[in-house]
Amino acid sequence: MTSEPIIAPLTPVVPVLRSGFDEGVTRSLRWRTAQLTAMRRMLDENSAALEDALFTDLGKNPTEAALTELNVVIAEIQHTLKHLRGWLRPTRVPVPLALAPASASTMLEPLGVVLVIAPWNYPLQLLLQPAVGALAAGNAVLLKPSELAPATSAALAELVPQYLDDRAVAVVEGGVEVTTQLLAERFDHIFYTGSTAVGRIVMTAAAKHLTPVTLELGGKTPVYVDDTVDLAAAAKRIAWGKFLNAGQTCVAPDYLLATREVAARLVPHLVAAVAELYEGDPRSSSSYGRIVNDRQYARLKGLLDSGTVVTGGRTDDRTRYMAPTVLADVARDAPVMQQEIFGPILPVVTVSGLDDAIGFIRAGEKPLALYAFTESAVAQRRILTETSSGAVGFGAPMIHLTVPGLPFGGVGESGLGAYHGRRSIETFSHEKAVMRKGLTPDTLKLVYPPYTERKDGFVRGLLRRFS
Repeated sequence: MTSEPIIAPLTPVVPVLRSGFDEGVTRSLRWRTAQLTAMRRMLDENSAALEDALFTDLGKNPTEAALTELNVVIAEIQHTLKHLRGWLRPTRVPVPLALAPASASTMLEPLGVVLVIAPWNYPLQLLLQPAVGALAAGNAVLLKPSELAPATSAALAELVPQYLDDRAVAVVEGGVEVTTQLLAERFDHIFYTGSTAVGRIVMTAAAKHLTPVTLELGGKTPVYVDDTVDLAAAAKRIAWGKFLNAGQTCVAPDYLLATREVAARLVPHLVAAVAELYEGDPRSSSSYGRIVNDRQYARLKGLLDSGTVVTGGRTDDRTRYMAPTVLADVARDAPVMQQEIFGPILPVVTVSGLDDAIGFIRAGEKPLALYAFTESAVAQRRILTETSSGAVGFGAPMIHLTVPGLPFGGVGESGLGAYHGRRSIETFSHEKAVMRKGLTPDTLKLVYPPYTERKDGFVRGLLRRFS
C-alpha cells in the first residue's frame, strides 16, 4: 500500500488512523509481524539513502550511522519478531482458594493511536525504535520526525508510506506549529524523546485528555573514575562515549568526577584517546560529526571558557565544527555545569573521594544514566544503592542501550516510563485483568446477604487465614 506522506493540515490524519484501528486493521499477529518485516526491508533496501540523509543532517559517518541508527532498529525488529508471540500470550494468575473453582489471567491489548515525537540527534533510531514496539503491540502509529534533521525527516516521510500500511501508519513533518497542533489531538499514548522543558509541555497537553505518556528526556550524566582501574583503557571508552555523534547523545558522559590525583593521571590519556580515535585531527577525520544547527553551536561555544582547555577548543563557525574538548579546573558552579551539555565538551571536576562524588551527584537532578570506572566492589555497591539514575554502567558508557532485555528510561527529571524489547510491548499495551468463574457451583452464596452468624464466621475465618 502506498500514499504520499501526510503533511498539514492535520485534521484528517488522526481520524484516519483511529478508523483503521477501530476496524481491527492492527489487531492480528500477522499484521503486526508484516509491519515489522516491512520496516526491516525499508531499512535494508534504502540504507545508503538513509545514511546520506544522516550525513547531511549531522555529518555522521556511514559506519556510525549504521551502528547507532539503522542497526539498532534492525536489532530491535529482529528481537521483537523472535519473541512477540510469546510476549502476547495471556499470563495465568493464581486464584485464592475461596474463589475456586475459577481462573484468572492477564492479557495485553493495544491502546489505540500512538503519537511518536522524535528528536534530531538520532533522528532515525529514536523515531523508528519506539514505533517497533507500538506496532508490535497492535497500535496505529503517527510518526513525527524532527524538523531539525530535515534530510532524514524527508527521507522517512517518503519511505514509510511505501512500506507500511497507510491505514494505520502515517508520517507528519513540520516544526513547532505542527507539533502544537498534534498535541491538541486526542491520542491513546504519546511517546516523546527530547528536552525536559518540552517534555513538560507534552505532559501538560496530554493531561487534557488523560493520555498516558512516555518521556525520554536527558540530564547531566556523570562518570566517576577512581585509581583501581586501567586509566588508559577507561579514558578511551569515556572519549568514545562522549564524542560519538559529536557529543549529541542523551546518555553520553556529561561530566567526569575524579580526585585531583586521578584526574592528573587520567587527563593525558583522554588527550591521547581523542587523537587516536580521530586520527590526530578531528576536523579532517571522516569519523567525527558536526553540530546540528547554529543555535546549538552558539550555545556550546559559550561554554568553552568554563575551564582550562587541555585538548580541543577549536571551532569553525562556517561548518559548525567543534573539536572534541576536555576542560580541566572546572568549578562546580561553572556555566558548563549548569545545563546538559549535549555536545563535545567534557568538563573534569575534582572531588575529594567517593563520598564527595556521591554527594555531588545526589545534589543534582537524577540523570538518565550514571557511569563508573572502579574495580572496588564497595564503591560499585555504594553507587548502586546511594544514587538514583535511569541506568548504571560499570566499565563502559552507553552500551546498556544495546541489551534488549534492559529497559531504557529515566527517573525524575530524566524521564518517565521505559521501552526496548518486551518493555516496549508493555508500554504500548494495556494489561487487562480477566476473571472466569462458572455459575455452578455457586460458592459465592457464602458471601451474599442476608448476613447470618454462620456467614459472619466464614468471612472472619477468611480474614484470619489471609492475615
